[in-house]
Amino acid sequence: MRRLSFAIATLLAATATVPLAIAKGPDGPSAPVDQIVDQGTRHGEVMRIAQYLTDVIGARLTNSPGMRQAEEWTQAKFREWGLVNVHKEGFEFGRGWSARNASVKMVAPRPLTLIAAPLAWTPGTNGPITGQVALAPMADEAAFDQYKGKLKGKIVLITEPADITDATSPDFRRYGDADLDKADTFELPGGPSAATRPQRGPARQIFLAKRDAFLKAEGAIAYATMSSRNGKLIHGQNSQFRVGATPPLPGFEIAAEDYRRLARLAKMGATPSLELSSDVTYDDSDTKAYNIMADIPGTDAKAGYVMAGAHMDSWAMGDGAADNAAGVSMVMEAARIIKALNIKTKRAIRFVLWSGEEQGLLGSMAYIENHIATRTIDPTLTGPARYAAWGKSYPIKPGPDHARLAAYFNLDNGSGKIRGIYTQGNTAVVPIFRDWLAPFSSFGATKVATALTDSTDHVFFDVVGIPAFQFIQDPLDYASTVHHTDVDTFDHLKPEDMRQGAIILAAFLINAANTPDPLPRVPLATQPKTLSEFYPAPGAK
Repeated sequence: MRRLSFAIATLLAATATVPLAIAKGPDGPSAPVDQIVDQGTRHGEVMRIAQYLTDVIGARLTNSPGMRQAEEWTQAKFREWGLVNVHKEGFEFGRGWSARNASVKMVAPRPLTLIAAPLAWTPGTNGPITGQVALAPMADEAAFDQYKGKLKGKIVLITEPADITDATSPDFRRYGDADLDKADTFELPGGPSAATRPQRGPARQIFLAKRDAFLKAEGAIAYATMSSRNGKLIHGQNSQFRVGATPPLPGFEIAAEDYRRLARLAKMGATPSLELSSDVTYDDSDTKAYNIMADIPGTDAKAGYVMAGAHMDSWAMGDGAADNAAGVSMVMEAARIIKALNIKTKRAIRFVLWSGEEQGLLGSMAYIENHIATRTIDPTLTGPARYAAWGKSYPIKPGPDHARLAAYFNLDNGSGKIRGIYTQGNTAVVPIFRDWLAPFSSFGATKVATALTDSTDHVFFDVVGIPAFQFIQDPLDYASTVHHTDVDTFDHLKPEDMRQGAIILAAFLINAANTPDPLPRVPLATQPKTLSEFYPAPGAK
């Protein structure tokens, strides 16, 4: 028999000092905490799930071969564990894309292999291509006139090479009490962090299309951008995924240190030349992306359901481990724990693995429109433009599941330990969640914060009036190093933290599914008043 690690043994021992019963259902306590802890530790599979998603499947760009494999594998696991209604639900997205191989080499003034990657959804090179570098930063359309007639046959560096800056904080950290206290701040609806204010808009996409057309018309053969991080980290992000909107030129992202070298050489007159090669494949055979769903039925068919979710898509670099195989693995493990213990709950529990999150929460938005609520929005808008408009469109019309969905819990902040939960300004749930966290204080999960947090799949549930929550997690090296980069691999996941996260999520789902009444809701949002309506001009009615 393998010995438990010291951390897990300590965690198990701690449960003896706290109350064991979770919220009571119609037939008494639904399950003791110690059973959930035991199932999630001695019998836990969260890291096996994560390893398959990362080491075996790898990157899961929306509609890519890796994502298609993950869609099938996760459904098979849910069925293996005995969940029901396991299926995929599609929504219109765009084309699949994958890169078989790529290389970027400097061939003059000296040979050097550079750290680089093709930008997602850009075309391949059709074999190696060679050209001189032209430094031509293009932040807006005003730059076009400056470079007209100067780019024929060139590989264009289109990013201004920002100077390197010194690090001011550690790359890896856990939250202290002061950090957690900062999150416990109420913000009025519409405040600076409000989830009703997505910042991704169509203007950027329009500019990118014009920039690409300009480069093509000027005779450029390829272009490159600079990575936004130091340390030879690369991302390869791009959102030109619509069928019929293939970018006209191959695009690459080059590591910041290598990019700066090229820019310095270009500025000093030692004109560098590059050899580029990328072999990519497009797949337009199925333009739908798919959310994966599975249920554990409740004992009362009229009581509705609660839901947990995490996005399964990633970017093409790395293996999408912290973002977001970690969240997917904890959600799946919570499902396995509850089913393995044969826990009965009044409400059904639904588990959803989202697609298209990285392109603008598209999977969760589609689920909401199909099941929860609709908003008045231009039907021609797609992708990031739809994301930008959706959260600010009124009125909100509740759909068939609006009253049935009692709560939604999301995981999408890496593999760090759960330290608490954001309530999205829902003050009525604060005392409830404090009670639910009480058995886990010795696990480090104590904070119930009223602050808003955004940029992931709970956002649009929240803005249509569903009690929707994201857990607070230790940041680790998520933002500093692994997020969307080529080093987002299994090595950066923290097993003890992920076991803890799956255990707490399972407990929260059981509580939410067994409360006599659904969780309290904030009022359904209506069209915000303008400043002139609050402060009318003198004499105005």
